[in-house]
Amino acid sequence: MMRLGAVVVAVCMVLIAASLGAILYFTFGFGRLEAAVVAIAGLTGLALFNSATTRERDRSDLGDQIADLSRGTADLARQVGEIGRKVLSLEADVAAVGGRARAMVEPFSNEIVQLGNLLKEVADTVANHEQALFDLAQSSAERVRAPAAAVVAPAETARTADRAELGAPDIALEPGGRFKGIERDKVVAMVRSAVETSRVDLFLQPIVTLPQRKVRYYDATTRLRADDGDHLLPEDYLGYAETAGLMPTIDNVLLFRCVQVVRRLLIKNREIGLFCAISGETLVDAEFFPQISEFMQANRALSSSLVFELAQSTVRLMGPMEHESLSALADLGFRFCLDRVGDLRIEPRELADRGFRFVKAPAGLLLNRAGPAASDIHPADFSDLLGRFGIDLIADRIDSEGAVVDLLDFDVRLGQGVLFSPPRPVKADVLQGLADRPAVPPRSESVRPSAAPRTVGEAVLAAREAESGEARSPTDRRAGALAQLARGVTRRA
Repeated sequence: MMRLGAVVVAVCMVLIAASLGAILYFTFGFGRLEAAVVAIAGLTGLALFNSATTRERDRSDLGDQIADLSRGTADLARQVGEIGRKVLSLEADVAAVGGRARAMVEPFSNEIVQLGNLLKEVADTVANHEQALFDLAQSSAERVRAPAAAVVAPAETARTADRAELGAPDIALEPGGRFKGIERDKVVAMVRSAVETSRVDLFLQPIVTLPQRKVRYYDATTRLRADDGDHLLPEDYLGYAETAGLMPTIDNVLLFRCVQVVRRLLIKNREIGLFCAISGETLVDAEFFPQISEFMQANRALSSSLVFELAQSTVRLMGPMEHESLSALADLGFRFCLDRVGDLRIEPRELADRGFRFVKAPAGLLLNRAGPAASDIHPADFSDLLGRFGIDLIADRIDSEGAVVDLLDFDVRLGQGVLFSPPRPVKADVLQGLADRPAVPPRSESVRPSAAPRTVGEAVLAAREAESGEARSPTDRRAGALAQLARGVTRRA
């Protein structure tokens, strides 16, 4: 655009100079040469005048641009200075916050260090106590009937003290219910006689899915046969069996038969599982629990189908030995169920970390029929809370259709109770047929046990004898059990 303007100006100056020469030639009588010289001189003057005016205009525009650039540079410098001040202020604030944070964290750091020292002292004290218990077990092994009586007795004393401190209900020592009016010693003798003579029957009750009511699991319980042939319910004899120290023997029979039944169930349906109850006394029994470990090691293929049930009161009173026993079973892949729940004050994260995958609670408790004091959470949210930690809720003791409808509103998907089916006995011929196949396969094909085992202990001993080719005396078996317990205590220490 500027070039076009310059061309127009040049053309105009040429026309003016030519016009001036023409006027001088035609009007004033100048000669051609003279008129041409005057025209050229006029053109030169016009060019000089245009150059001077153009330069002055350009100088003015350039001055304005330089002034604008100076003002922009000043504004930029001012903004940079402002940003610098803000950055310095922000750095000062960050430094102040960091100082306050360090001042706040320092006391916690000191407390954590002190807590670590206290934990180390507690660990040393526990190790010393375990060593003392081990020495006590060794010194009294020849003077007591059970090899681990000296080890279990302190645990029982601590458990009793904890039970009293926690306000847990003690075992009923006075005869009641079926045995009302009978002396306690006679009841204990009756229970002992039924256990020692193998009058222990296995009953199964289905656990179904809701609302489909498809059998998903079976719950196994034992019932003792009295001298007159009547069955004693677990609520009738459990208290007396615990006070008499008969629970390990009962669990011995129950666990062996549960393994037999699971093997039979898996032949028909691979998705069926079995719940098998186990007591706290069994977990600390130095003679029986090592046999359980060996027996379940041989049957670890059943870990996805066999679930161990423990009462809520037992779990709350468990000590280091019980936790060690549960860890041994969990390492084999077996899962656990919290049974006989009396209240919903449960820590799901702690249960999940210990290997619990089920919680069985009475329908009356879930429907809040036990009163608001039995729970820290609304029962409607209890199933969802357990589900966040991979734990399934089972509603027990369902006896009406109305209860099923209410439980479905609480998102309960597993149920058990007489509404679906009462506990039914396992046929003797089924157990007899399963007993012909050993639950612990012999490692040597050349040696077979002479009789089918009926308990976990017999199955383990049969496998050992099949491996070694010779029977072991009761003294050797007791010594082996004590040695195994000693190894476990030394490993934990």
